[in-house]
Amino acid sequence: MADIIYCGIDFHARQQTVCSLKTETGELVTHELKHDNKEALRKFYASMGGPLIVGLEASGYTPWFEQLLEELGHQVWLGDATEIRRRARRRQKNDRRDAELILELMLRNEFPRIHRPTPESREILRMLRYRHKLVKVRTIIKNSLQALSIQAGLSLQARLFTRQGTQQLQAVPFSPVMSTQRQQWLELLQELNQRITETEGWLKQQALSDPRIQLLRTHPGLGLLSSLGIVHTLIPVNRFPNTRKVAAYGGFDPMERSSADKKRYLGISKAGSRLLRFLLIEATQTAVKADPDLKRFYRRLAQRRGKPKAKVAAARKLLIRSFIMLRDELNYAEFQQRAVAARLAREDARPNVPVPLIGQPASPAKG
Repeated sequence: MADIIYCGIDFHARQQTVCSLKTETGELVTHELKHDNKEALRKFYASMGGPLIVGLEASGYTPWFEQLLEELGHQVWLGDATEIRRRARRRQKNDRRDAELILELMLRNEFPRIHRPTPESREILRMLRYRHKLVKVRTIIKNSLQALSIQAGLSLQARLFTRQGTQQLQAVPFSPVMSTQRQQWLELLQELNQRITETEGWLKQQALSDPRIQLLRTHPGLGLLSSLGIVHTLIPVNRFPNTRKVAAYGGFDPMERSSADKKRYLGISKAGSRLLRFLLIEATQTAVKADPDLKRFYRRLAQRRGKPKAKVAAARKLLIRSFIMLRDELNYAEFQQRAVAARLAREDARPNVPVPLIGQPASPAKG
């Protein structure tokens, strides 16, 4: 059987420092490689032989390198950069020591490894982020056209982006500069609408054959985009031992900085995927209108803490519900039946303490 080779890599955009170790010989070797010649880099890792386990910090520069290693049959471990640096024993920091630190953590089984989505999930999440950026650009264009219409004296109540509203905007006399801007904004808006439609069509095709998406879409408020974001961010769901871990993974766990008599609550951590939190917040606005339990929870909390905090808390509940539905393979109706059964069981378990009538003293405690 071939020797397992462990490699710790300090990765940068233009170069990398490799620290490798063979388990049988104990030989420690350091290399510095440039990224100018991708073919030479491929030959280097192909010539190392044996099963290769590569550890490096997660960053936005690594996807092409991860794909190269996977094509060669090597295993990739991505680590939390902040946690890796926290475990450094020395204050001196350079590329060689960073690579040695990663290798040391791998050998001691202390490497803070993070989850890597499957290639399919990475592509779907990348497309969701792409659509999100297109929608943001479209919003800028619509706001610019709205500003032009206000300057032209059109009513604020006019539905500007309907066919009739667009014709009304084009009929308004503008100065030459404003007329040019109006025409170019409208052309960009039409092109963006087409690209967003094509992107949503591609995403819809990916969801057709996925029963997990159909399962989540039975819940009010969860549509195509939110269901795709939840499924491909959480899977495999069995890696979460409880619902608290799921909430923390989505960045919905509360932050607290308290000491002695001072109590400070800093809101949610906002860790993890920003796209997932955005999709959940958008889905919550529909879910709190259609689901009775979420509606009661949202209204009760909105009266005490305000609508923004209530919306975030309801989004956290919606994420936990989605996790339970995926984990136990329940649709919305089955989830509701289980929730009712659990609520009745809790009520039956409560002690039956008689409540004194108004004007009557309570019975003295015994003992």
